[in-house]
Amino acid sequence: MKTLTKKHLSTVAMALLLLSVADLPGRSEMQYAGIVPNPAASVRTITDKRPVVHADGIKFGAYDPNGDFGAQANVATEHLFLPWEDVDLETLRVADAYALARGRNLLITVEPWSWDVNWRLSSNELRRKVLRGDYDVNMRAIAQMISQLKSPVVLRWGQEMEDKSGQFSWSGWNPQDYIAAYQRMMDIVREEAPGTELMWSPKGEPGLDAYYPGDKYVDVVGLSVFGLERYDELAYNKHRTFSEALKQGYDLVAGYGKPIWVAELGYQGGDAYMKPWIETATLKQSAFPNLQEVVYFNDRDVHAWPFNLGRPDWRVVESLAAN
Repeated sequence: MKTLTKKHLSTVAMALLLLSVADLPGRSEMQYAGIVPNPAASVRTITDKRPVVHADGIKFGAYDPNGDFGAQANVATEHLFLPWEDVDLETLRVADAYALARGRNLLITVEPWSWDVNWRLSSNELRRKVLRGDYDVNMRAIAQMISQLKSPVVLRWGQEMEDKSGQFSWSGWNPQDYIAAYQRMMDIVREEAPGTELMWSPKGEPGLDAYYPGDKYVDVVGLSVFGLERYDELAYNKHRTFSEALKQGYDLVAGYGKPIWVAELGYQGGDAYMKPWIETATLKQSAFPNLQEVVYFNDRDVHAWPFNLGRPDWRVVESLAAN
């Protein structure tokens, strides 16, 4: 098994501890023939695909381990990914200083596992230990550190819990067990860092409503929205726009009446595919009145996609050396 090296924050990454991104549900090539690839339609000349941030649009943030948004003034949020084991929490102070110097909030995604895949528990083991309280000390240490940070913080724990792909150890639990675990963690955060906003962040799939932990435990709802040209062709037999990719999840959570963020955004394809995403991701749209912010995932995917599509590169400026 692959072992992830324990990481510390660089002055660019600022605790941008990668580990997660949506692994979309797959369908076999036998089920969906899809659109025959058209090389002419997939021409790529765009060298920087960062979203246009509209002055009168919704807010924009980024998970940015490559530092491409470091000097961009209109970035509202710095996103960090944090495992709750095998990590130096002191490095969050560096992230805080980085965000504070740029007038940004911190969105901290806490993933209940270790850097080292060899030490990760099975789904059932993790569920049992979390509900038993074995990891209360981990969450309390994170919350105590958050209470010392100067930047406003939004805390996101155990995202995409309704996902059925098996990517995350905490997804696919019995809904009541997940809710109990989520509430337990957020009670600790509220106790230790009462100024922290809480983000409940499903993937955006049918059935997510069973995992809703209650209004008391949700300040913001986060969704994951990714667009990959060839996947769209094979899975949907069409090219989806940002609005089309967002609509299902948005419609499923809009009834909660909470502010909605796209907590993870990414897109990849030819110019014709990406341009509408680039132009509309931060555009205010009447169909999404509760959408307040989109946060770009500026890195390569850590998981291979269906149809043997490999790991999509969501980075706004691609590094040929890393491909």
